[in-house]
Amino acid sequence: MTADAWTLTIDACLKRLAFERRYSAHTLAAYARDLAELARFARAQGCAQPQALSQELARRFVGGLSRQGRSGRTIARALAAARTLYREAGLPANPFRGVQAPATPRALPHDLRVDELQGLLSQPPQSALETRDLAMIELFYGAGLRLAELAGLRLADLDFAQGLVRVTGKGRRERLVPMGAAAAQALKAWLPLRVGGGPFGAVFTGRSGRPLGPRAIQKRLTVFARARGLAVPLHPHMLRHSFASHILQSSQDLRAVQELLGHAHLSTTQIYTHLDFQQLARVYDETHPRARRKRP
Repeated sequence: MTADAWTLTIDACLKRLAFERRYSAHTLAAYARDLAELARFARAQGCAQPQALSQELARRFVGGLSRQGRSGRTIARALAAARTLYREAGLPANPFRGVQAPATPRALPHDLRVDELQGLLSQPPQSALETRDLAMIELFYGAGLRLAELAGLRLADLDFAQGLVRVTGKGRRERLVPMGAAAAQALKAWLPLRVGGGPFGAVFTGRSGRPLGPRAIQKRLTVFARARGLAVPLHPHMLRHSFASHILQSSQDLRAVQELLGHAHLSTTQIYTHLDFQQLARVYDETHPRARRKRP
């Protein structure tokens, strides 16, 4: 069966994103699904090629996703994929320009209290696997890494002399982040026990010597936290959120937290400025001259 105009255009776009734009495998897979769904919709509407898609059809495509119950975040990603397709294909008109996804309330991230982290990290490891898992958790929390960033770490990325780790984040952007003394100590305990990988390989490997993938890392964090009695499920983003919240609470330097997290836009970091209402009320009562309650 001969590939049609939609298939050819999408394939060319994905190849360019992979080899020229250096998009991650996760993003490429998501975009491939989104664009395949767009192509199916367009063909069903009698639109045989991307340049023939009207803005009215673009709006109907988005409306259909919404009626299917897709979240605003999912629809926004589908829109990003569609806009990218038209941009990378060099088409003169982009029917998705100006089409918006429905707003989705942004949930505040959950972070761990300092005492919860102390309880999780203070017990010495009892095996090589626990030594590795403790090093991963210390690095997640000590450097504020994303899951993909930690999974992609190589030995050459660790600079113990300077106490830094080189991280390759979203969009292939590199940044240097302090790893913290506790994380450095945990890594030094793990590396002599590391199997496979070689001198230039992955920092975190399994029993077979192969690099740990993101799903394996998530699973090990869950097992580790459950064994140490943590009351809530542990996942990498929780440790990253905790890193950001604790740094911000101590420093009040939002721009520094942005750099440490590798956020391209400050608005992404502003979610960490949340304070619960009781804390706000206490600060207000203690500091505002007209807020102090009179004693009975």
